[in-house]
Amino acid sequence: MPARRTPFGAAGGGPRKGAADRARAALRRAWAGPLAAAVIAAAPPAPATVAPDPARGKQVYERCLACHAVAHDRVGPRHCGLNGRRAGGLSGFEYSDALRAAGFTWNAQTLDRFLADPLGVVPGTTMTYDGIKDDRARRDLVAYLLSLPPCGGR
Repeated sequence: MPARRTPFGAAGGGPRKGAADRARAALRRAWAGPLAAAVIAAAPPAPATVAPDPARGKQVYERCLACHAVAHDRVGPRHCGLNGRRAGGLSGFEYSDALRAAGFTWNAQTLDRFLADPLGVVPGTTMTYDGIKDDRARRDLVAYLLSLPPCGGR
């Protein structure tokens, strides 16, 4: 005995593919590409990767001037010649034991990490600044610090 058919397909089976179902499927396939393209075209553009800007970084550096200077020591050490300097390694400046023992050299990656969370990266540092949470401002500051010339006469 053949399977009994219902309006919803064979008894005990899945739905029957009729002409209307095939037409709807064809319509979905026909519209899927153009609709997806329209949705993508209407979406806001992804944020462009902005290159770090030392000039903007110099403006961010104004926050640092309470404790640091480019060419001379203050509460914090001078920043001239920072690129490639061992952390806690500037002779004549009294660093915390934690920073002297940190064991890294200042470069773009270490500056970015440290400036994001100084106390988290070097627990025990005397730099009590909470860090620069804004990625762009921090990258700009790092670009500025790395652009500083070597220290003259020290």
